[in-house]
Amino acid sequence: MKKRNMAAPLRLNATSASPGVASGPAYIAEPPTAAALSQSAVSGYAELAAAIETAIDELQKLATGTDAEGGDIIDFQLEVLRDPTIAEMAGARIDANENVVFAWVGTLDGYIRELESAEEEPLRARAVDILDIKNRVLAALTGAPVKDFPAGSIYVGKDMEPSRFLAHDWSAGGGIALYAGSAAGHVALLARSRSVPMVIGAGRFLTTGGQHIRVDGDAGVIVLQMDKEGVAPIRPELTASTTVPAEDNGVLQTADGRQILLSINLNAPDEIDGIAATTAAGIGLMRSEFAVTSLADAANEEKQLAIYRRVLDWADGRSVTIRMLDVGGDKPLSGLATSPELRGIRLLLARPEITRVQVRALLRAAVFGNLRVMLPMVTFPSEVDDMRQIFREEAAELARRDVPHRFPSIGMMVEVPAAALMLEQFEGADFFSFGTNDLTQYLVASTREDADFAAHREKAAQAVLRLLAYAVKLAGSKPLSICGDMAGDPRLTAELLAVGIRHFSMAPAQLPAIRSAIVGLNAGGTKAAGE
Repeated sequence: MKKRNMAAPLRLNATSASPGVASGPAYIAEPPTAAALSQSAVSGYAELAAAIETAIDELQKLATGTDAEGGDIIDFQLEVLRDPTIAEMAGARIDANENVVFAWVGTLDGYIRELESAEEEPLRARAVDILDIKNRVLAALTGAPVKDFPAGSIYVGKDMEPSRFLAHDWSAGGGIALYAGSAAGHVALLARSRSVPMVIGAGRFLTTGGQHIRVDGDAGVIVLQMDKEGVAPIRPELTASTTVPAEDNGVLQTADGRQILLSINLNAPDEIDGIAATTAAGIGLMRSEFAVTSLADAANEEKQLAIYRRVLDWADGRSVTIRMLDVGGDKPLSGLATSPELRGIRLLLARPEITRVQVRALLRAAVFGNLRVMLPMVTFPSEVDDMRQIFREEAAELARRDVPHRFPSIGMMVEVPAAALMLEQFEGADFFSFGTNDLTQYLVASTREDADFAAHREKAAQAVLRLLAYAVKLAGSKPLSICGDMAGDPRLTAELLAVGIRHFSMAPAQLPAIRSAIVGLNAGGTKAAGE
């Protein structure tokens, strides 16, 4: 009899929000993006008002089939939708010639951010209720209704909207595993009342749609890598003596059970040849200036699209972070003459004819995978806001031309000390990645051509770590990673864990050393018992 192969299960610590155990195929929730939705022909305030009324009607119908708890939640959402203030704020954006979809998203996202940053947990838990409202109106605006997910599935996502929970048939089982979420939120309340197993606060973890996973709402655990029948022995969590497999998808655990992601840095696309995608959680930094090497390349949208798509195809659904052209200053682009003080995002904003070509290629490439865009050499929040506006404008133009595209997450490199010291002000950035090479250079007032730079970098390591610790606190709940040389230095791994880094990106050759450095360490950088 042939022995059945079974992948070793991986236990992830989470927080119980509703007791019980459930297993089933994972359903990966992807939030709608404004750019993808803006392909609709909607154009003005009248359409927005009609969409709000449609959302109100849908919620009222949903309320008729639910219990008192669900009814109270829907009543709150109806109250918000009927508040004229929100519609007026969106209307002002529309009057300023903003696309109606972006106007609605921008208005509601501001409200959501305010709630997410509130000190009181009940207020923070309200953020997902507003997200629910935002998505319902978007669905009505574009004629793309919010889809239900298969019965018996494990819903996996950042959070879950209350109306989505209420509209789903839970009689076939299933559960909920959230990267974030709140035990005080409405979905947790509903899950407990309906005995749906649910865990929250797992942090972003890597799984694929259809993979069988288990949610243990009693122990506050998620079990991944189960076999197709959904059965797998629950093994002890990783300990200091656990052997880390060579191909672990770049997802590790510290000795005390905290998840760590390992991604790779990439220059030219051909560097991925011969590298299995399963060795890493994704590409944490692709330096696009190594692939787009001339002014002719920078003007060639189709060539850039092919480059980005090749990398996304290789990643096979894993996250790919492409940094926009970091050229100028001491990093010239062949054929481009610029002022020496212009580099990175300053040059991109000063030369929009170059930037808009890359933006269109990135928007189009995002359809083919999990793309994130990173902005280089950012110093001030306005630079992020200005670049986001260019993305909006190009997305609207692609939508007008019926060109498939998707709005990616837009984050920033943190490599200028001024930015690191005021990171909380960068509301327009979706994520942060610390570029310690430039950060060190500016901290020690040196250049990389300086013969003594290597010595300066060694001496300044503690200063950089101190700045990182401060910046991590300022970043709040936003995703962050490190992609500079420090990420691949095993001598610094414990200290980087101690300052709060949980996502490392490095050259592929450095992965084994960092894997070995993490095994046996707690999330705080201390050695596990017995080490």
